[in-house]
Amino acid sequence: MFLSKWAGCLLVAALSVPAFSQQPPPINTGQTPQTPAAATPGQAPSSAEPAGELVRDNYTFAPNDQILIRAPEADEINEKPFRIDSEGFLNLPLLGRIHTAGLTQSQLEAELVKRLRETIVQPHVFVIVTQFHSAPVFFEGMFRSPGIYTLQGRRTLLEMLTVVGGLQPNASRRIRIRRQAEYGVIPLPSGVEDPEKKFSTVEISLTSLRESINPAEDIVLQPYDVVSVDRAEMIYVSGEIVKIGGLELGERASMSITQALALSGGFTRDANRSKARILRPVLNTNRRAEIDIDLTGIYEGKVNDFPLLPNDVLYIPRSSERTVLTGIGTIGLSILNPFIYLALK
Repeated sequence: MFLSKWAGCLLVAALSVPAFSQQPPPINTGQTPQTPAAATPGQAPSSAEPAGELVRDNYTFAPNDQILIRAPEADEINEKPFRIDSEGFLNLPLLGRIHTAGLTQSQLEAELVKRLRETIVQPHVFVIVTQFHSAPVFFEGMFRSPGIYTLQGRRTLLEMLTVVGGLQPNASRRIRIRRQAEYGVIPLPSGVEDPEKKFSTVEISLTSLRESINPAEDIVLQPYDVVSVDRAEMIYVSGEIVKIGGLELGERASMSITQALALSGGFTRDANRSKARILRPVLNTNRRAEIDIDLTGIYEGKVNDFPLLPNDVLYIPRSSERTVLTGIGTIGLSILNPFIYLALK
């Protein structure tokens, strides 16, 4: 009796493990362009293959999507393609009619596992999208509504930016687009082609795009384009400055020291302008190089202003004379020399 109860507990525990938590094998789309595959178990996805994870996590099925079901324990549906009908249902042998439109891949897998458990002890199910009802494009990063969107006809970049709600306030104002080689090279002079990885990329200024400074940048998007935007790059001010912290560069490649100080409220009264310095990151290291800056000369017009680059730190030290006086203390000064104390007051 004890052994049978123990075996029953093991069976229940095994059944409670969700089979759909495993990653599916690579996608084979047949006649349609291949969607980048999700990573296999234990293998990190390549930076060149983000779309597979996006499909799995965000994409919801729609009528006319075609899928392939892998269920080794169920021969009736294993390794067979099925299409979602116009009403959003899958009609499957053994399992019947399942409303699928609006579900993600993981949710559909869970539903199939649930139904198969009525006849199979421990079913394993993988669902793979082999053909989309319309061509998808992927929006990643600091958009207001990132995710997968479908191209209904000819859609330009500006049109799709409206669909996704634009950018978040702290987003960079530079948009990056990556296109698979089978859909051609991005038709802009600033585009970069990578024949080895079989895609091309380009960066586009949001201001230039919206103000139609270069109308050609409002390119027509192609199936499986990946449009991404990072967080805005920053420079930092520290030390004897009224408002220390970070300043966004926005679309600028740099910011002058005088601009940064103006945005930060200027100096404190203890600032040593002649000893200011910039701490600049050294490429591929954790170190920072020190660049001495003569702020007095800049403000007197004797020295050129200096550009601050992304991740630079502008540091304004404390005046050594003020530091010494603070260390001695005003009480000590009043005892040593009342006249000095009164002068400082």
